[in-house]
Amino acid sequence: MAITADNREHRLKLAYDRYVRYLFIASAFLMTIIILSIIVFVGQQGLMTFKEVSPLEFFLSSKWDPTEDSFGALSFVMGSLYVTVLAVLFGAPLGLAGAIFMAKIAPEWLREIMRPATDLYVAIPSVVYGYVGLTVLVPFIREFFHVSTGFGLLAAAMILSIMILPTIISISEDAIRAVPKTLEEASLALGATRWQTIAKVLLPSALPGILTAIILAMARAIGETMAVQMVIGNTPQMVKSLFMPTSTLPSEIVVEMGNTPFGSAWGNSLFLMALVLLLLSLVMILVIRQIAARRMA
Repeated sequence: MAITADNREHRLKLAYDRYVRYLFIASAFLMTIIILSIIVFVGQQGLMTFKEVSPLEFFLSSKWDPTEDSFGALSFVMGSLYVTVLAVLFGAPLGLAGAIFMAKIAPEWLREIMRPATDLYVAIPSVVYGYVGLTVLVPFIREFFHVSTGFGLLAAAMILSIMILPTIISISEDAIRAVPKTLEEASLALGATRWQTIAKVLLPSALPGILTAIILAMARAIGETMAVQMVIGNTPQMVKSLFMPTSTLPSEIVVEMGNTPFGSAWGNSLFLMALVLLLLSLVMILVIRQIAARRMA
């Protein structure tokens, strides 16, 4: 009887493993279908823009005035790129410094406090960042730099640089801690100081992981909507200074989507802007995969 019971239990385990495997396959297939459906829908609606608007006008013109049938999105594309690059320039050094501190300098008790705090940092809603930027940062920029409004590229980039810190800190810290201990010990044994070891050994060895963190942060920054929309000024114009109000692809979409007739050239242009934003994010994901592949090699 014991053998029969064991065989029955073994068959149940095999059936359980098989059904769970089928469940995972079905879930992955369903997610693939959903993502492809979104891409196809957004792409189909977006490409219909070119029935009434030429690609040259859309991508190379900065004049956006739906009342005059002008749908140039260059200012939004450049605004998204500018604010993303500035956010990374502000946030990456600070995030990398925090990762080095948590990985190699902070005592264990402090690291046990800071790591969960950094993870909880991600849970703060973006609208909270935007509200703080609207009530604190924008007035500070207006008074400190003596500009007219305080809204603009600088305010949006500073808010985004704070929002991407958890991504950079967490992934960079993991990459630094994953460097073999023997490399650090060998550098110290050869007479290098602690800071020389960090700069010349640990950071170069962890560079693929650090680059992954920065690119993931860029993907987060370029798609951020509410916080940017609240502090950037939402003006469809090419930005010429850090204090000049402008707009980005996500912020312009959220501002105008409620007033746009579906199927019109205006509405289709917003879908095309969403498609461009999606393609930019996909390019960043592909870059991350290439970096990860080289790291594994």
